[in-house]
Amino acid sequence: MKHATIKELSAACGLSVSTVSKALNGYSDISDETRQLVIDAANRIGYYPNATARALKTNRSYNLGVLFSDENQSGLTHPFFASVLNSFKQEAEEQGYDITFISHDLGGNAMSFLNHCRYRNVDGVCLACVDFASSQVLELVDSGIPCVTIDHLFNQWPSVLSDNVNGMRALTDYVISRGHQRIAFLHGQRNSSVTEKRITGFYRSLQSHGIPAENGTLLEGLYVDPERTYHLTRELLSRKDRPSCILLPDDHAYLGAREAAIEMNLHIGKDISFAGFDGIRLTQLVRPFMTTVRQDTDSIGREAARRLIECLEHPNTAGTEAVTIPCDVIRGETVGPWPCPGD
Repeated sequence: MKHATIKELSAACGLSVSTVSKALNGYSDISDETRQLVIDAANRIGYYPNATARALKTNRSYNLGVLFSDENQSGLTHPFFASVLNSFKQEAEEQGYDITFISHDLGGNAMSFLNHCRYRNVDGVCLACVDFASSQVLELVDSGIPCVTIDHLFNQWPSVLSDNVNGMRALTDYVISRGHQRIAFLHGQRNSSVTEKRITGFYRSLQSHGIPAENGTLLEGLYVDPERTYHLTRELLSRKDRPSCILLPDDHAYLGAREAAIEMNLHIGKDISFAGFDGIRLTQLVRPFMTTVRQDTDSIGREAARRLIECLEHPNTAGTEAVTIPCDVIRGETVGPWPCPGD
């Protein structure tokens, strides 16, 4: 298939080649009306700028790196981050950028994250679900390559954060409103700022309702690990003073908690209640439907792409502020009233 040339685009717009080129490359001396005219004509006749030529002219690759490496090696099957990164990709592509996944292994040859970024000549990097304290990540963040982080804060770069504190607080408030006073929280790994913020939200809710902190039981689980949740749930439900409601690390954990409850002949929403965090589609398909906190993955991914591109295109005004994306509680079927009617 033959693509249109810039000369053909120029003729379609009735503008000079130089004006068209400036419009496509974001020059400030081109009006918004002219730029839109050129973009509309390019879409209409199928003009795609040559990436190599554009890179030579602008000294940019229009390629964004994505660094994603979770401890469970779930990769793009991760139910939450897969959705976030898909939205990041969509926004980046709509603004004319490609994405490249960054790793420390290329064709069997080990290289640092920073060296991989330089090898691929990325303009900037989005960091999501990584060990933000690792030496390789810190080397990349301090290298001068523009970065944006998801659910973690570095002072020198912008970040996009889900409102984990208020999301967990709102969920715990809802659980308490259903009458639950003895609540367990199977949280994720303590080396994560996300975990710490959710624990803060949990305790803030208990405090605001006058519930003693010791009524809240904390056990460390793992994110995206139903098997560990299964064993911890059985442990909690075997206790003499077992909780009436268990908050889970994420929605995926519900699969393990649900199995444990069924094996122990407990009715979910009556004998024991569960609530999760993320709002993934999977647990809205399993009965009873999950009560959870829905994170706005579309807004998180798109805002991360916008903030990173702003760092590239407007570095003097981009800023390093953190953007916090609100969450909302989905009231499913897994949190019943307590004590149950008739008990």
